[in-house]
This record gives sequence, structure tokens and C-alpha cells, in this order.
Amino acid sequence: MKKILLVSFLVSTSLFANIYELKPIDITKNIRCFIGDFNPPTKSNKGFVSNVCYIDKGDSIVVIEPGPTYNFAKELNEYIKKHNGKKVTQVIATNFHDDRYTGASYYKQNHIPIIAHKTIVKELEENPDKFTRIPSVTTKEQYANSKVVQPDILTDERYVIKGSYLNIEVLKLSPGSNSASDISVYVPKEDFIFTGNTVFNGRFIKYGKYSDIDNWIKALEKLQSMNIKYVLGGHGKEYDKNSYKNNLEYLNILKSSVKKAYENNIDRQDIKKHIKDEKFSFYKHFDSLSISNAKTYYDQLQWQ
Repeated sequence: MKKILLVSFLVSTSLFANIYELKPIDITKNIRCFIGDFNPPTKSNKGFVSNVCYIDKGDSIVVIEPGPTYNFAKELNEYIKKHNGKKVTQVIATNFHDDRYTGASYYKQNHIPIIAHKTIVKELEENPDKFTRIPSVTTKEQYANSKVVQPDILTDERYVIKGSYLNIEVLKLSPGSNSASDISVYVPKEDFIFTGNTVFNGRFIKYGKYSDIDNWIKALEKLQSMNIKYVLGGHGKEYDKNSYKNNLEYLNILKSSVKKAYENNIDRQDIKKHIKDEKFSFYKHFDSLSISNAKTYYDQLQWQ
């Protein structure tokens, strides 16, 4: 009988155990973040591959990124309740990608306003295939209640969330970078900015079919002009003021090299030979992404 009770207890405990085991880093006294895995979604990381933060604005908490699943968002909110004891009043989604946005279903269910840029509505509508990755690497239980929902508050160039201790600014640094809906979250009082997918480190930058190289460079140049002390990207654990600089240098190399090769009628299959980006080869996934980035931008030039 004791053995049966013990087995039953262990089974019930495993069912309700945390899936993600969140490990925080404190950027400032009022900003705590959780660093995502440097790989694409896998069974081991369960889709937690991008950074998530929360900000204590005095009277309440604001979360940056809904996260990859309903259960991720639920665990994060339980963590906040345990460690901060304050109510979460808003969540900001910095773009439409599945690893950042799917957890919005938790916030929607709990009537916590979801803030995103106005372009996210079109991106969600046009990219349903973007939301097939995480269900394929999680169990039904892990992905339970996760679904794509609509945001509640749509921003444009700037949106301010006021707090009793500090204010939070949701900024559009340029019309688009990695995606059209990319936004950043700036906390002037803490000299901190969360850039979402405008900045990558720890893993190589991804230039996708919806990326805009000119505006991405503009966004990084705008970031440079702001001279902020703490700059945390959407991927990677670096958050010093120079954490974006390799991205800016690489995108300028990608733009000039591919453009020159295209104008010289270099075949698409040979494009990699003409990109001088070896100095970034220490980044995770460099070999595969360096090639795909060059080909993607080459394809965009063909349609300009």
C-alpha cells in the first residue's frame, strides 16, 4: 500500500512539476531576465529559445515576451507571484515569432493586455506556418492551451506605460528589421533596452524572408545614437552597451558584399565565396546561417 501511495505521489508531482525551470539573471534591481537556449526549438528546450524579461515599475509588473507556450507564461507568472508578489498588468510582444508570441494565449485567458506593433496583425495572418515548430518538439501536455491569439493594444512609433516608480517606452526603432513587427522596450530610468530580434548574440544573426536589411541597419544605428548602458537582444546573454555592434558590422558586410556579387552576375549558388564574414565564425550556427542569409538577401535583390 505504501509503495502504491509513493508511486501515485511521484506521478502526480511529475504532472505538475515545472516544465521550463526558469533561471533568472538580474540586469538591474527592477529588471530580471531569463536567457533562452541558443538553438532552434528542440525537445530539450521545449521552444524556450529567446530571451524573456519582466520589469517592476513600482505599482505592478510588465512582462517582455509572452514566450513559446501557454505553460511557459503560466510558470513565469507563478515565479513572479512567488518572488515579487505583484500583479502582472501588461505583456509586450516584440514580434510575431512563435518562440516569443505563442504564450500570449495565457495572458489572453487571464485578461492581461497584450501589447504589440500594429504590423503584427498582418504577419500573424500571413505566416501560420511559423507556428508549427513548437508543437512538433513538445508533448500535448507541454503545449496544452497554447494557441495564436490577437493582441489587445497595437502600437505605432512610441507607446508609454507609466508606473509609480518608472516608465516604460515601447519603441519602433525603424520600419522593420528581422521582421516588420520588431519593437524594442526602453526603460530610461534603468538605462536599459530590450531590443527583441533587432539584436542577436550568442548565436549567429538570422536574416529571413521578411527581414529588411536597410531598415535593420537604421534600427541599429538609432540604437547606437541612444548610447544605452544595458542592451539585451532577443537572443544571447550579453547585455553590455556594445552587444549590438557585431550585428551592425555584419549586416553592412552582408549588404555590400551580396550587392556587389549580384551586380557582377555571380551565381546564387556561389554567393558564399564572396561574403567576407569569417570574423563572425565563432557564433553558434554560423556555417548554416551565413549561407542562408546571403542567399535570402540575394533573392530579395532579384525582386527589387
